[in-house]
Amino acid sequence: MQGVLNGFAVIAVVIGVGYLIGRRGYLGDNGREVLTKLAFHVATPALLFTTLAQADLSVILSNRLLVTAISTFAVAGVFVAVGGARRWGVGRTTIGALCSSYVNAGNLGIPIAVYVLGDASLVAPVLLFQQIVMTPVALTVLDLSGPGEKTSLWRRVTTPIRNPVGIGSLSGVAVSASGLTVPAPVLDPLTLIGNMSVPAVLLAFGISLCGSTMPGRGPDRAPVLLSVALKSVGQPLAAWALAAGVFGLRGAPLLDVVVTSALPAAQNLFTYASRYRVGEVLARESILLSTMAAVPVLVVVAATLG
Repeated sequence: MQGVLNGFAVIAVVIGVGYLIGRRGYLGDNGREVLTKLAFHVATPALLFTTLAQADLSVILSNRLLVTAISTFAVAGVFVAVGGARRWGVGRTTIGALCSSYVNAGNLGIPIAVYVLGDASLVAPVLLFQQIVMTPVALTVLDLSGPGEKTSLWRRVTTPIRNPVGIGSLSGVAVSASGLTVPAPVLDPLTLIGNMSVPAVLLAFGISLCGSTMPGRGPDRAPVLLSVALKSVGQPLAAWALAAGVFGLRGAPLLDVVVTSALPAAQNLFTYASRYRVGEVLARESILLSTMAAVPVLVVVAATLG
């Protein structure tokens, strides 16, 4: 219980600082854009490389990851189906599907894993799956669905390895798979740069709240509420049903997968939406509401399965 509250308190404080920065205008009119570009093009790729380069890739073979993957695709698929039927557009639907299924496994998942589950490594399978599979696929869709002239087949195929986030993720996986050790003079500067990612994303998110309307009431009301419902209720329920009913998980393993699935939408999804200038309001409001909803959901999950 305390771990859940501590993790959310840290995030709320940093977002609040970003909001004050935006209200005071300390970073000028382009502060949010600069922080977003810094996170997307520099800090986040460095963070993903240093994290995945030292990760144990054997975790991708666990039953827990299968539960995470299936439940993720299930809720994302529901949003895609509704978005297609309602004609919300490819880019907007992609952002909404991410907000419905892409959990905050980094800056919130790690402290909650430590305080609630007792082991920070338990979020590693989710982090690996999201960075190796979900992020490259989603960003490729956003790249190819954006405005501009049609690209060649070669450029379409190589889109993931030309995207900064994709390059960071895939490079880290390649280093980990090869068994190589990154020399300290290379790893340490990248670690220092990567440490800027989470604060930059949270500060940019806080700045974006300045002048925004009450979430869930604007023209994006339907996709926002759908994504929040899927993220906050649909995904943890799907994970519980799969883990207990299909894979036979009980006790701590069951608690692990349900807690990680109940984490709110990740703040870096707003960075992606801002970078591609699509679904920004949808991302901001979905992240905010799912983060608020995650507190009681995680408390109930921990009390019921703990």
